[in-house]
Amino acid sequence: VAKDLGLQLPALRDRGVRVVSEGSTQYFALHGKTGHLVTAERIDREQLCERVQQCVLRCELIVEGEM
Repeated sequence: VAKDLGLQLPALRDRGVRVVSEGSTQYFALHGKTGHLVTAERIDREQLCERVQQCVLRCELIVEGEM
């Protein structure tokens, strides 16, 4: 994420960059030392999408301040 945004790691923290998922469970997070998008929770496809053939988890990346 840091590389895709063209930001250095300290800038991620300074800008308050965070990942927000739909619902109460946050499945994704930013790794503080690498800036990579990682899974924050175990993702159980059968539980989340038991009757859906295509399972999609949406999340948003929030960046405070101007880019």
